[in-house]
Amino acid sequence: MFALVLLGSAISVLTAILLVHQLSRPHNFPPGPRWLPLLGNLLDLKRLVRKLGSQHAAFEALCEEHGTAVLGLRLGSDLVVVASGFEAVTEVLTSDAFLGRPDNFFMRLRTMGTRKGITTTDGALWSEQRRFAVRHFRQLGYGKVHMEELILAELKDLLSELDPAAEQATAVSLGPLLPPSVLNVLWALTAGTRFPHGDPRLQRLLDLMSQRGKAFDMAGGVLGTLPWLRHLAPERTGYNLLTRLNASLKELLEETIAAHHASYTQGRTRDLIDAYLHEVKAHQSEGVESTFTDEQLVMVCLDMFLAGSYTTSNTLNFALMLMVLHPDIQSKCFKDIYNNVEKGRLPSLTDRQKFGASSQAPTDRPSCAGCTAGSLVVLYSRVPSGRAALSDTTLAGHNIPQGTVVLINTHSIHHDRKYWKDPHAFRPERFLNAKGKIQPDERLLNFGLGKRRCLGDALARNCLFLFFTGMLQRFRLSVPPGETPPSREPVPGLTQCPQPYRVLLTPRTACPGSPRTPRNVSPLPGA
Repeated sequence: MFALVLLGSAISVLTAILLVHQLSRPHNFPPGPRWLPLLGNLLDLKRLVRKLGSQHAAFEALCEEHGTAVLGLRLGSDLVVVASGFEAVTEVLTSDAFLGRPDNFFMRLRTMGTRKGITTTDGALWSEQRRFAVRHFRQLGYGKVHMEELILAELKDLLSELDPAAEQATAVSLGPLLPPSVLNVLWALTAGTRFPHGDPRLQRLLDLMSQRGKAFDMAGGVLGTLPWLRHLAPERTGYNLLTRLNASLKELLEETIAAHHASYTQGRTRDLIDAYLHEVKAHQSEGVESTFTDEQLVMVCLDMFLAGSYTTSNTLNFALMLMVLHPDIQSKCFKDIYNNVEKGRLPSLTDRQKFGASSQAPTDRPSCAGCTAGSLVVLYSRVPSGRAALSDTTLAGHNIPQGTVVLINTHSIHHDRKYWKDPHAFRPERFLNAKGKIQPDERLLNFGLGKRRCLGDALARNCLFLFFTGMLQRFRLSVPPGETPPSREPVPGLTQCPQPYRVLLTPRTACPGSPRTPRNVSPLPGA
């Protein structure tokens, strides 16, 4: 009996210690709301997200309430800091102390239960694998002529699919058509192949990834905070969705890698997978341990697949949607294309330097460059991305314990009224100088900063420019007769996307008053 009483007392003491630990705030931790044991701030945050409509709005409201740009929270067992504002965000992005990635159930589930690949890793593994990816994408033409050829090939296929009848206007939903085209460019660089448009296997994967993007945030949602709930509610927590996506992706990637093994030739490099297999076999022949393995290759390909699925295509979708809503700006963009792209060809990357050269006054600046630059970043931003503190450190004068998850709220910078004045207004000219050229702004952080800057920067910018100008060269975009204009309110998720909408595509040859083909002449009086 005494032993049972002693055991009960010990359990009570341990429980009390655990509760105190769960409730206590680390010394000089960033300010924020009080939290509950076990759940932390999860319920309050969820409630605020439902009320305000997005995660970044909830974070910004809490920052304002507590008078801080660095917000301290606890979500489940994780200490979480949200960095908002230019100073705090750039401190995180440029500090080696914050080069880590969160190591929790949700992040490991994203990489099929491992901690491999590039995106979700840190330390020596991340450094070596990232160097490899950067080096070989450059060698394979990343950012050079080869990449432009791949983008233009996909653009031609998309235009052919959209324009079966050269003189006929057609109402379509662009949302489902853009991701396969953009993804194919990156997949060709990675795996040397492309998916035919309408491939049911690809469409299933894209559908799953679209659901994933709408169901989660970088904090992992309920699944990241309380992973044991997957046993009680596997559908509601998103666990079943992720496992289905993992199974489909793993099957595709392993098939692709197996085909490369079967056709492998020493010294021949067709794509990133071939380059990776050179590293694998070189280390095997030397008999040394290496981070280059087939399992790691699966995760590197997974990173490329996920990176190319929706981020760039959603941005392109927003850009085209805004052309529907702003026909005056669309007209200026077309004039820019018409005056600078020779007859009978699609726009090229070299044309980007010509745009704006014929501008006479600020009010008449062509807008292609501005539309494909930071204007979309200001209007639509990704949800906060996640880092982790690799050691005990500080941020804006506050103590950040090792392992703390740090969420980077770039939305707070891109929507800063003090800096942008009217961040929700679509004014592409704000990103152009007096000559109509792109004017870099340090507060445009759509691709990040520092050592973890986005690997796909050049690819994303070039895809966006060529697809955007190619679409406007071929079609005038408008609201279909009798239909409601697109909503500017995005669908929240890992990457924001437009709400479904339809657009009337009228071939330029069928537009009253439009020239039948682009040419390189003096500016038109109108477009």
